[in-house]
Amino acid sequence: MKSASGASERSPVDQKVHLRTVVPGPKSAALRAREDAHIAPGLQGYALMAGLVVDHAEGSAVTDVDGNTFLDFIGGIGVNALGHAHPAVVDAIQRQVARAHVGSFTSEARVELVERLAAHRPAPELHRVQLYSGGAEAVESALRLAKSHTKKYEFVSFWGGFHGKTMGALSLIGSSFKEGLGPTVSGSHLVPYADCYRCPIGSTYPSCGLGCVDLARKQLKMAGAGAIAAFIIEPMQGTAGNVIPPDDFLPAVHAVAKEFDALLIADEMITGFGRTGTWWGVQHSGTSPDIVTIGKAFGGGFPLSGLVTRDDIASAKPWSVQSGSSSSYGGNPLGAAAGAAALRAIEEDHLVDNARVVGAAMIDALRPFVDDYPFVGEVHGRGLLIGLELVRDKKTKEPLSRAVTRRIFDECVKRGLLTMAYAPSFRIQPALTIDRATAMNGIAILREVFDLFRRDGGWGDRGDRPAGGA
Repeated sequence: MKSASGASERSPVDQKVHLRTVVPGPKSAALRAREDAHIAPGLQGYALMAGLVVDHAEGSAVTDVDGNTFLDFIGGIGVNALGHAHPAVVDAIQRQVARAHVGSFTSEARVELVERLAAHRPAPELHRVQLYSGGAEAVESALRLAKSHTKKYEFVSFWGGFHGKTMGALSLIGSSFKEGLGPTVSGSHLVPYADCYRCPIGSTYPSCGLGCVDLARKQLKMAGAGAIAAFIIEPMQGTAGNVIPPDDFLPAVHAVAKEFDALLIADEMITGFGRTGTWWGVQHSGTSPDIVTIGKAFGGGFPLSGLVTRDDIASAKPWSVQSGSSSSYGGNPLGAAAGAAALRAIEEDHLVDNARVVGAAMIDALRPFVDDYPFVGEVHGRGLLIGLELVRDKKTKEPLSRAVTRRIFDECVKRGLLTMAYAPSFRIQPALTIDRATAMNGIAILREVFDLFRRDGGWGDRGDRPAGGA
């Protein structure tokens, strides 16, 4: 059910910051020091930089061991779609773990999960589900499935794309993340994505006529070996900065995939389950992919991922032989119970509508930042997938240095706002349960920090990326 605030009655509303100590507080600092003595480097950057130690969390608020309460605009980078400690998911996990929680046997929870997922399928023919525990695992399975079905071996991905850190997925990342991790898997091709703020061909939409797609076609004809199994694409790119392409971009990519007799894999890890104001990111363009990879919001915070495809593709061998596409952890009763509860909550709490309505309110509140601050080049978004481009120069679109964005991140944390402002392509993606009042409370803090940087002129500094940056 929904309250007048626009959020579910099962989620807190009008949440606020409450700071009792300096940040990080003494208890957090002491516990971090103990952990740092043993934990390996390479953890999530925002967690390392914030320095806090979580005690408990609810909705869009996180309270640390020192009693400081922060507003959360990070949302677990898409995982925390239902907010912290959503009662439906908490109850489902508690009940299921006391009954049966491991193994690949069919469970009532898994039957409910696949039926609910089929009721909200990304395209009419897509209902065959295989389940895993992590996003990269699902992507790797999608690549194996595409090979099994097409009997081909090349893959196409896009500049700015991110699909995971395992070797096949890593080879398809469209950024410098791969540096030092080669050689990558052969047969991997990277082509431009329609990031219109920083157009890959130096043009302007729509007069460009989607020239980036034409360039991709030419590149693949020249560089490919005639064995492209699939194109894998995020309907809207997350890690690259919550990039929103024109609605005709994805259908154009699909058309090129068909020209090469290749499948289209839509990576909906971030855009799926209501994030963009529709159940699926592909629905904004009316595209029907052949395979969809899912995760993050899928488990309501519990590790759960998967892929969805149609009957003829799912039957391909060797992917379809017994144990050929399975996981010893995927689809276990505990994960299935969490996932079923999450889908039930998205439906009953009308979270797709909430993402659209509250997301639009946040974007409207953020758009004036472009005129108000010399270092905000653009605000864009769909639903609660929102991005700000932080720039040193609006004409050249030179990004702010990581040293400056790190300071913005730190100032937000000091005031009780957890963000991904540590990167010049600044992503905002809070829980789908966030209400308008809580969202505006967070934006008010962001404006306070941006006012500070406008006054002191520090945004214009040139700085190297600091050690430990995200």
